Amino acid sequence: MTMNTECVRCGGTVAPDGVCRHCGAPQPAFRGHVEITVGGDAAGVSDRGHRREVNADALTLAATGVWTVGVVCDGVSPAPRPERAARVAAKAGAAALIARLREGEVPEVALAEAAGRAGRAVSALAAARDGAPACTFVAGVAGPEGIWSAWVGDSRAYWLPGEGPGLLMSEDDTGERDALTAWLGADAGPVSARVRGHRPRVPGRLLLCTDGLWRHLPDADGLLTVLGRQKPDVLADARALVSRALDAGGEDNVTAAVIRVPPASLGC
Repeated sequence: MTMNTECVRCGGTVAPDGVCRHCGAPQPAFRGHVEITVGGDAAGVSDRGHRREVNADALTLAATGVWTVGVVCDGVSPAPRPERAARVAAKAGAAALIARLREGEVPEVALAEAAGRAGRAVSALAAARDGAPACTFVAGVAGPEGIWSAWVGDSRAYWLPGEGPGLLMSEDDTGERDALTAWLGADAGPVSARVRGHRPRVPGRLLLCTDGLWRHLPDADGLLTVLGRQKPDVLADARALVSRALDAGGEDNVTAAVIRVPPASLGC
């Protein structure tokens, strides 16, 4: 990924994190479109969309031993530096998750602790409680005994099987008019991620995504219609989902992370 080192607003020097060192303006081209892969088992695509100035979504994918993990975060736009909050949370959450799984911790506990670590990392960014960066959080784990997800906010996890009905694994933390009731940040209070597991009997995909995708494709059946039931190609799958959201308007940042769950991971 290349980046212009001259600020589009003031002409100053742009730092490696995509923010001008002089005026503090985030640069539109920084992380405008990002694609990452982990072998053939996981891939993620994140796009700025058609109407947002910056991409305030972030994702991290990693693998260790029998585990493949992913974390997707969405910066809360009314808060300052939402793109920074999302990137810090995704990185810190994935690192904590991998570390705890390597130590032999069960996925449920590892996910809850990873969400807590991500929350503390975002809280540390706050200059003041009333000016605190914030983001949502969803993480997933696929391994020999099944799949698990944990979330805070309205980023989602879906199980998309090769056959049979799909499953929305998360429940949005939202209230009236879809306002967030939980998030990561210094003004959010203690982090209490909800965790859900599933033991699939067929191969398929674990999808983690932001609302820039699921607001266009909210149901598992609709997601499966885009992907089909064939053997997963995780990068092609992530690209297809993001492209569908962009074709539908792309009003928001769009991020999709797809983790393959093959027969060998089902414990059957």
